Amino acid sequence: MRYDGDHKQKTRERVLKEAAKAIRAEGPHRIAVAGVMAKAGLTHGGFYAHFESKDELVAAAIDTMFGEARNRFSRETVESDGRPSPQGKLIKYIDFYLSAGHRDARTTGCPLPALAADLPRLAPASRERYGKGVAALTALIADALGALGHAEPQALAGSVLSEMVGALSLSRAVAEPDQSDLILDASRTALKRRLGLETSQ
Repeated sequence: MRYDGDHKQKTRERVLKEAAKAIRAEGPHRIAVAGVMAKAGLTHGGFYAHFESKDELVAAAIDTMFGEARNRFSRETVESDGRPSPQGKLIKYIDFYLSAGHRDARTTGCPLPALAADLPRLAPASRERYGKGVAALTALIADALGALGHAEPQALAGSVLSEMVGALSLSRAVAEPDQSDLILDASRTALKRRLGLETSQ
């Protein structure tokens, strides 16, 4: 049976979605191509119709992960009237990012903490995609900070994102649930205070 280009693209997207989940859950070095293809409902033999190598799959999946992260930013920051204020965007994103739900969503959450430790050992293409993904997420935060009149919003956005990623990573690493919750709560409070968002809620 012959398939059109649209079918092939949809199949590729299905594979990438499963690869993204597997990378978050297991790390890029430990995912198995056969397992990813099986979860996508395909045979291992069909892999090379879409990708030349596992490295290419990982790089493309990183793009998918960051695309999902940008879409999540848009969904999480929408107000009821569909026109979020800059303050509302930042409050909503901080509350989402530093939440117990996001902490526990390891297979669907932000790719930054999921990939950071593995990046130095990945192929250059994957590291390049990661860097572009970081820049895109930073720009979304910087736009809201700039609209609020913060000086040097790009640099500040990088610092905000770094703190959120660090806090989320620590909250996932500790074994004690109360300690994990405290890390998230403290970071949420400190970030809102630092950005002047406490009176905007």
